Amino acid sequence: MNYWLMKSEPDVFGIHHLKEVKIEPWDGVRNYQARNMMRDDMKKGDIAFFYHSNCEQPGIVGLMTIHKEAYADATAWDKNSKYFDPKSSPDNPRWQLVDVKYKRTFKRTISLAELKADESLTDFALVKKGNRLSIMPVSAQHYEHIMEMI
Repeated sequence: MNYWLMKSEPDVFGIHHLKEVKIEPWDGVRNYQARNMMRDDMKKGDIAFFYHSNCEQPGIVGLMTIHKEAYADATAWDKNSKYFDPKSSPDNPRWQLVDVKYKRTFKRTISLAELKADESLTDFALVKKGNRLSIMPVSAQHYEHIMEMI
């Protein structure tokens, strides 16, 4: 099993939205490194932290699982989508997505500030300077440690 952290802006698609719909395509990823992780490494049943970004208190707010492994992101060839990419097509899709399934909302947000202050997480990708990926792997050790912070 692999562990992940996946970021979304809560006013665009937050954990409360996922809780309501239960399963959702994680679309709109337009970074090759993040796409490659979804395409090559994410497996059904993997666990991901749901991270609220670009908000008053960014942080980890809950858990979801990978429900369906990577497939073509059709928003890339939808001219009306904000994720449209004219270089992508159904015959040659450039972008991938996975379906995620709601698992749990935490009773509190584990804030970015709290994660950065924790000496056990100094090598956690999220707290390293310059890391702005919307999807990142989480080691089993970091996953267990963060779960103990709840």
